[in-house]
Amino acid sequence: MSISIKWQGKKAFEATSSTGHKVMMDASKEVGGEDRGSRPMELLLMGLGGCSGIDVVMMLEKGGQTVTDCQIEVDAERADGIPAVYTKIHAHYKVFGQALNEKKVQRAVELSAEKYCSVSKMLEKTAEITHSFEIIEA
Repeated sequence: MSISIKWQGKKAFEATSSTGHKVMMDASKEVGGEDRGSRPMELLLMGLGGCSGIDVVMMLEKGGQTVTDCQIEVDAERADGIPAVYTKIHAHYKVFGQALNEKKVQRAVELSAEKYCSVSKMLEKTAEITHSFEIIEA
């Protein structure tokens, strides 16, 4: 896997993955950016939610569950000093479907957080990561 990062002027950078997908990153206006993209630290949380969401949906579908939607809300706290790493992260999963088995949903969320999600495993080195879920009948 490789990523190419190209400066776009002021405080903005565009990242291009080896698969050709692009992401714009920028600083806030308070520090000279133009707010043209996500902050790099936001992208870490997006990566966590996406990685874990893929795991959860795949496990539930493999387990015969009918998932119609999956939404993850990620909240985090950062250290006061520099570097301002994440110290606490909470992921809340909203799993929508038909007659979803609560134990299977719980197990999928736990397995993703504790074993399969590479982003979660990296971030747990500096942050306390917790999770919760709710099932919404669709």
